[in-house]
Amino acid sequence: MSSPVESPLNAWPQLKIRDLEVAGAEGPLAARLYAGGEAGTKKDGLIVFFHSGGFVGGDLDEADSFLRHLASCSMEQLVLASRYTLATERPFPAAVEDAHAVLLWAKKHKAKLGWTGKRMVVAGIEAGANLAAVCALMARDRGGPALAGQILIMPMLDPGLTTCSMREIPQDKSLAAMADTCAAAYRGYLPNAADRTHPYASPLQSSRLKNLPPALILSAEDDPLRDEAEQYGAKLTTCGVTTTVKRMAPAQMQDAADRNDCACKAAALQEIGSFLMGLDVSPSPS
Repeated sequence: MSSPVESPLNAWPQLKIRDLEVAGAEGPLAARLYAGGEAGTKKDGLIVFFHSGGFVGGDLDEADSFLRHLASCSMEQLVLASRYTLATERPFPAAVEDAHAVLLWAKKHKAKLGWTGKRMVVAGIEAGANLAAVCALMARDRGGPALAGQILIMPMLDPGLTTCSMREIPQDKSLAAMADTCAAAYRGYLPNAADRTHPYASPLQSSRLKNLPPALILSAEDDPLRDEAEQYGAKLTTCGVTTTVKRMAPAQMQDAADRNDCACKAAALQEIGSFLMGLDVSPSPS
């Protein structure tokens, strides 16, 4: 078992953080486990989290502050953050295959994580939220692992960049570069144009959204991704999936790190806490 991460990661009281390796689709991946509360106590809940970076960048440090807040506020939940293969190394579907493989690894190695195996939730920010949404589809299609919920924070769901909120970007000079950044990210992740309509690349394009776990979808008033987030929430609701969609107050987001800071500052933790409490009183997935 790997040794705990040194300060400043372990500077938070009642929070244990350690680096470890998990199994991806084609090899080991770096991961980080966050556990609040008393040491040695197994947790019923596990949140598997995937980082931002537009599929072409990002690492475990991107959302570290956010995840420390999350683990500290949710003492009944472990948080496992995992890397995935970036498109600069191998494009779609490498990242989503990694993400699903991490879920399978976590289920198999629950004792190592200190998890009872009772309840798994998948989560992510931006590109990581795409992977989280896709994991819910893959888990359904491939017979597991069972997911109790999905938390999608400012998700990237539309490779076509066709929504009104995305098309408005060029009119705002402070955000104009984001449109080019998103387009470049998708070109790297989906070099084969035909993949842009694949449901495992763009869950927003999927016509099969039934029998998915409850979803919490968070966007922000000034987030260019807000329309696709809300459209996906509407589609899930239409398909009978219990879905909560929240548009948070405006926050500055000039780069990937800002997106993760926004997730902390714009009341996302409160929304996530309420969502997790709702899962606690719901029947466990079979």
